[in-house]
Amino acid sequence: MNRFTAEEKGTASKAFAAGAKRRKFIWLAVMTVFFSWSGYIFFAQSASIADKSEVLAKKQATNESVTASLNQLKYDVSRLNDDEYIGQLARKWYNMYLPGELPIRTEQSGE
Repeated sequence: MNRFTAEEKGTASKAFAAGAKRRKFIWLAVMTVFFSWSGYIFFAQSASIADKSEVLAKKQATNESVTASLNQLKYDVSRLNDDEYIGQLARKWYNMYLPGELPIRTEQSGE
């Protein structure tokens, strides 16, 4: 007789089929765990990124306002080097006038 008879082929193929089912089940279980883990990490990181992008947007807005005020202060400091501007400030705030100069005052409503 042949080494593989009809009876043995049936039992061998059944054992092979049972092993294949077991391997498929284990592979499916591993893939399910892996994809569950990767989905959890994806959503956790996207939530973290959303929070950090909000903080970044707030800081960028603050940075823009600070930069604008810094530029205004730099402009004011550069104007303080001008003698004519200093004279205007002295006339306006301290009522200091050049000799022989007559101040013209107008009445402003509401003050």
